[in-house]
Amino acid sequence: MKLSELSPVVGSTQVAKRKGRGPGTGNGKTGGRGHKGQKARSGGKVRAGFEGGQMPLARRVPKRGFHNIFAKPMAQVNLAALNRCFEDGDTVDAQALMDKGVIHSCANGVKVLANGKLNKRLTVKASAFSQSAKDIIEQAGGKAEVV
Repeated sequence: MKLSELSPVVGSTQVAKRKGRGPGTGNGKTGGRGHKGQKARSGGKVRAGFEGGQMPLARRVPKRGFHNIFAKPMAQVNLAALNRCFEDGDTVDAQALMDKGVIHSCANGVKVLANGKLNKRLTVKASAFSQSAKDIIEQAGGKAEVV
């Protein structure tokens, strides 16, 4: 096989639409832009969120509180999930949680929350714990280790 003999898989490529090349093409004359108006002009586009001078939705809706755009949210795990998915004496870490399907990704770490009951001794290794979750894990005879 030579480079000159290679060709793309059938159906994987399409010929580009040639705008403004006569009425037989279906894209002649106005080239699919309609008649007049801002969007018919060259360079005639509006920025995202622009509503023709009307007050945009993003500015009409009331704002409350503070939203940190740099926040890196952790994957959250409840004690009920730990109780359901792990056996007594197991070690729970991010990889074990992903293997069991409790979480799907943990790019920014895992935080254990105290929703539900725990009646198994588990060694839990996570990025963060709520104080009540830490207390419940230790009351059950396990360990809560911050990694």
